[in-house]
Amino acid sequence: MSSEPSILTTTVGSYPIPEWLAALPSEQARLDATRVVFDIQRQAGIDLATDGELYRFDVNHPDTNGMIEYFIRPMAGMRAQVGRSDHEAFARMNAMRYRRKASGVVEGPLGEGSLNLLADCELAASVAGGPFKFTVTSPYMLARTLLDRHYGDFEKLVMAVASVLAQQVGGLPCSCLQVDEANIPGNPSDGPMAAAAINCVLDCFSGSRAVHLCFGNYGGQTIQRGEWRALIDFLNRLHVDHLVLEMAHRRHADLEALRDVDPRIRLGIGVVDVKVNQVETPEQIAGTLERAESVLGRGRVGWIHPDCGFWMLRRSVADRKIAALCKGRDLYLGRG
Repeated sequence: MSSEPSILTTTVGSYPIPEWLAALPSEQARLDATRVVFDIQRQAGIDLATDGELYRFDVNHPDTNGMIEYFIRPMAGMRAQVGRSDHEAFARMNAMRYRRKASGVVEGPLGEGSLNLLADCELAASVAGGPFKFTVTSPYMLARTLLDRHYGDFEKLVMAVASVLAQQVGGLPCSCLQVDEANIPGNPSDGPMAAAAINCVLDCFSGSRAVHLCFGNYGGQTIQRGEWRALIDFLNRLHVDHLVLEMAHRRHADLEALRDVDPRIRLGIGVVDVKVNQVETPEQIAGTLERAESVLGRGRVGWIHPDCGFWMLRRSVADRKIAALCKGRDLYLGRG
């Protein structure tokens, strides 16, 4: 038996913030909490762990767990204070119906500012205990939350955000870089633009590269309407080693659409639903894998994972879902 399973397990990114960290936050407490998140995954048998994204958590933005503001607000050329006229202008754009307020106002050329992904990635690496994945929000998704008063062209804005992120990811001490995109599934016509921006970021990282796509997870609910079939061209444009796709909360037809993904890209499918508290059994996960490979073909599925991040769930639920994920994979492959 090979030392590495033919189907690997991973998590998507975020993890429930420990209550003791929320109660008494400090740099040391956050580092300790990151160590705990890594250890939970490694003890469960996760092959590629994530750091839990605890460095992003912002109590003022619980709806997105800091996956927007963490990247946007430090950038040069950005104003974080949003006044009435900005608020009204963003509302007229109608770009993100679930979000009332712009994450920032672009007033000049975007630049690094005080954004420092290396520092947070280095801290995660110091307690990771092995290979791990670091996550970055897609430049397309970030740009959709902005009010642009400088570039005057959405595609130029998207590529400007991408350029800032690209300069950040080179040399990060992680084995895998994952770009997260939850907005393009509802806007497939922007696929070529979004893919170009995402590739701009991925091409600057020398390790394994992944893209996570979902249909949104806002208050435990789906945000975007759409289907995977409309996104196949977009997926095939990506410079990735594997995809991390929401599937547990999707229809069977979405699985069939993935047959047309370029074979050079390993498929990662969600087998754990993060929008429900019910914990999947190993038998259910093994059954999901069996159905997926019966549709896609043996050997086509390279990864399994939750549909999205765990930050909205209680730790008691998330911990058990992670354990079931690995046990289900092992049951399916006859490992145990």
